[in-house]
Amino acid sequence: MRFRWGMVATAALLAVAGCGGGGDVDGDLTNDWGAMAPATGFVPVAETCHLSNFAVSGPRATYEETDCGVPHRTETVFVGEFTAPAADAAEPPAGTSAGARAAYQVCDQKTTEYVGGPWRHARLWIGVTQPSPAAWSGGSRWFRCEVVELDSIENDGALIQRTGSLRGALADPTSDLLLTCYRIELDKAGAITSMPPADCAKKHNAEFAGIWNAPAKAAYPKGDAAWEEFHEGCRGVAAKYAGIPDDENLQYRTGVVSLPGNADVWAHGDHGVRCYLWLDGAELTGSLKGKGTKALPVQYK
Repeated sequence: MRFRWGMVATAALLAVAGCGGGGDVDGDLTNDWGAMAPATGFVPVAETCHLSNFAVSGPRATYEETDCGVPHRTETVFVGEFTAPAADAAEPPAGTSAGARAAYQVCDQKTTEYVGGPWRHARLWIGVTQPSPAAWSGGSRWFRCEVVELDSIENDGALIQRTGSLRGALADPTSDLLLTCYRIELDKAGAITSMPPADCAKKHNAEFAGIWNAPAKAAYPKGDAAWEEFHEGCRGVAAKYAGIPDDENLQYRTGVVSLPGNADVWAHGDHGVRCYLWLDGAELTGSLKGKGTKALPVQYK
């Protein structure tokens, strides 16, 4: 029965196609159809939050937006597009390539704009997510700028779940995300074992002073000589912050702690080093910002 009805339908169609008395029936079944739009690949959305942890590669199958008002792990602040010559490559740009470094610089700037202040002044970390190799082969050239909250700044800290968007979070000078004062504890060998935050009005021995931008050609620090270059840079930041001379006596007024990001973000071109004033054995109560030489006399010489 199905075969017979099929034959009848075919015959009817041929009869209509052969008629000459109709309006637009001319045997060309496509001449009045509009052209189809070119196929487009998946592109993520900016200013969205996600339940998943940060990942360098972002396949479509793992992409899931969520309301920033529920607990989440990452937030997309900006979506950009790789351009030539990176976009012409057969694979997504590697972390040390010019294309990857350029994307990171864009994300650095866009994140500061998004959160309302320099993100390195807070318990924040950024990363760049790019298409999976399969999506790249299919023509995807986007990159996502991701920002996450850390539980601490010690050893880059650990990514935590948060509730609420980070948009404009650092515009509030009282934000608990901002780096302030700390109680640094050492082991017998003199290495830092912990660096818990502290209320600046209560006892502490260290305070965030600002960011030293290491030279573009600087290598990631390994060994005492390399670290001394970083400490020297942070001493200058600390001197400006506290309002004391940046001279030969500076090292006898205060110590410093220099904390660059990890080697991976360094390879991306993130040479921003967090600098902290540090007075070993002291019990400070109050900020040292702008307090001058009376608050930081020569004491270690």
